Amino acid sequence: MTQWPARLVLVGAGKMGGAMAHGWLEAGLAASSLTILEPDPSPEFASLAASRGLALNARVGGPPDMLVLAVKPQSLDGVAPQIAALAAERTLVLSILAGKTIANLKARLPQARALVRAMPNTPASIGRGVTAAFAHAAVSGEQRGWCEALLGAMGAFYWLADEDAIDAVTAISGGGPAYVFALTEALAVAAERLGLPAELAMNLARGTVEGSGELMRRERTTSPAALRRNVTSPGGTTAAALAVLQGAGGLEDLMVRAAAAACARAAQMAG
Repeated sequence: MTQWPARLVLVGAGKMGGAMAHGWLEAGLAASSLTILEPDPSPEFASLAASRGLALNARVGGPPDMLVLAVKPQSLDGVAPQIAALAAERTLVLSILAGKTIANLKARLPQARALVRAMPNTPASIGRGVTAAFAHAAVSGEQRGWCEALLGAMGAFYWLADEDAIDAVTAISGGGPAYVFALTEALAVAAERLGLPAELAMNLARGTVEGSGELMRRERTTSPAALRRNVTSPGGTTAAALAVLQGAGGLEDLMVRAAAAACARAAQMAG
């Protein structure tokens, strides 16, 4: 049976926070359990709140069972004094703020004892996200169950043994959708450079990325390397392209450097 917290407050309902709230409701969280604090909700989220009967910017009567922080990391200093009273000793604080460590959070929410850091990604909005989380030692088994229910409702979920791993997760799956979208843009540009019309170029690029992702999802027992080899005839056109992509300074080296830059930036954002 799914474990839901009886009272949940979500602070921040932007792209990620809104996607989380939508996913929780679709998975069975009672709207009456959820209060949203968002000073500038989008028209789409305001409509969702109204249609589902959510308490949007309503007074919160005392500390909830769970407080979820989904504001921008740079907004934490301004928001923390306004919500500190909600982070009581018995409240589980779940943060999705990139770069903000448990030590950072404790310094700003001094009453908080049980804290979890998580990093979801934007496909959570369609139930296909990937989330990894680290739990502080004070988090109880019941509170872990709440995290598993709420974060698992958005897609795949994994626990981490080490808080430092969050920065690597941020660099890979957290930012990963943007990398895939950038690859799609680049593929469309390449198509245009080969003389294809812009609309057709983008349709081919989008369709190829969408279809390849779905094929990889369905063929879960087949490695990406094997799927790549299935497309590649020795001495053929794809092999010619891969000789460029997999050569020195190619795609793998570029991705390693990109992920390292993202990971380093996450570390810089701490404090």
